[in-house]
Amino acid sequence: MSRAKCIMVQGTMSGAGKSLLCAALCRIFAQDGHRVAPFKSQNMALNSYVTRDGLEMGRAQVVQAQAAWAEPDVRMNPVLLKPSSDTGSQVIVMGEVRGHMSAAEYFRYKKQLFPEVLAAYDSLAAENDIIVIEGAGSPAEINLREDDIVNMGLALRLNAPVLLAGDIDRGGVFAQLYGTAALLQPQEQARIAGLIINKFRGDLEILRPGLSMLEEKTGKPVLGVVPYLRVDVDDEDSLAPCLTREEVHKPLDAAVVRLPRISNFTDFTPLEEHPQIGVRYVDDPQKLGSPDIVILPGTKSTVGDLLWLRQNGLEAAIQKLAGSGTPVLGVCGGYQMLGQVIHDRSGVEYGSSGSIRGMGLLPIETTFLSEKSRTRMEAKVVAGPLAGARLDGYEIHMGTTQVGGEPFCVLENGQTDGCAQGSVWGTYLHGLFDSGELTQKLAALLCGRKGLEPDAAQAVSHAAYQQTQLDLLARGVREALDMEQIYRVMEGS
Repeated sequence: MSRAKCIMVQGTMSGAGKSLLCAALCRIFAQDGHRVAPFKSQNMALNSYVTRDGLEMGRAQVVQAQAAWAEPDVRMNPVLLKPSSDTGSQVIVMGEVRGHMSAAEYFRYKKQLFPEVLAAYDSLAAENDIIVIEGAGSPAEINLREDDIVNMGLALRLNAPVLLAGDIDRGGVFAQLYGTAALLQPQEQARIAGLIINKFRGDLEILRPGLSMLEEKTGKPVLGVVPYLRVDVDDEDSLAPCLTREEVHKPLDAAVVRLPRISNFTDFTPLEEHPQIGVRYVDDPQKLGSPDIVILPGTKSTVGDLLWLRQNGLEAAIQKLAGSGTPVLGVCGGYQMLGQVIHDRSGVEYGSSGSIRGMGLLPIETTFLSEKSRTRMEAKVVAGPLAGARLDGYEIHMGTTQVGGEPFCVLENGQTDGCAQGSVWGTYLHGLFDSGELTQKLAALLCGRKGLEPDAAQAVSHAAYQQTQLDLLARGVREALDMEQIYRVMEGS
């Protein structure tokens, strides 16, 4: 049986740019004619995706699969941790919920997952020429070295050469790279095939003396300095997603509520791509102001985040805006919040049964269930001025909702989803803006409310837009890295 070559990207910290570097390498290798698959053994994310066979995986590996021109496959991310509190997570293995565990419980449990991780990798390696592996956090988190299944522990088991990336934009990149290498054990240090400095702005000639000293101190070559690339690719699915992007002033103002346990924030990336819609994330009623639309996103903790809304005053502010006719859209958990009541009779969220009053903006009633719904689905919107927009999305939720009003959309199987009442809408469908059609309908509606002329450009799907951005990303990284040397170091993998 043939086995793929591999390369692994690790970082000096979370946010060093591992995910996008892996996406770039996936596209570069695919452009060079290779069959490529991404792989991340363990991901911690509230941003997930449902594959065509109804299994759940992290969004970062979905983007990397798209970069490789491959269908997202749960084997690319065999373990997904979805935090439900500061100390506990839902554990998803090969796309299925395995249970809820505290951090200590999972630390003891994870070594049992290594055979499943290796089986997923071996299966991909038998079908592809190259596997691009992404690490998590930093390999120098020495308190987590025991039973490591995602960084050097995995690299040693797979005989994977490692590219160690540091983020110069945050400062201290030389200390990052040298310190990380110094904290590794000798056999782990031997895995490092080269260093990458990422997100560089400035004159490379001024940097060169530092590169020489870094190579001398670490004994590792610097295989590239990647510039700060201004590409718009779905960001890493971390616990602290990049919701602090610079606000771009556009004529339409969409306010997305930044819930404490916000999930699938990439649902709204296509809105940011529209030339007339400015998207900002708010967590304070004083900063909410008078937007053209308020959006309640998905959440891993519907009841907890609803109570947070109630306690900090955002619920009352949203209710007031809705009462004055401002459109409000809820997605998944945000949709559940907009209803009359939420029942948790089985203690799905907090381990104890009970019910909580919703925001009262939609005639719906939700009951949590222990079994998770995971479905990919096409649909067509039937709600008022948004009617006719074609959607291609997916559901990930634990609950069923009884609707006492008009539906938001009709699914391809003939069933209805969501609810619409006046200018308040709710749906379980993530990815609802990806086709571009709902974005255009919404922009036209909001423009009409403000007396503006809507943009006449034809709707562009988010997938098509992402492909052009991935090409730009790959071009920038290819020009910056020593790809010949990277191909050479993979020969021994």
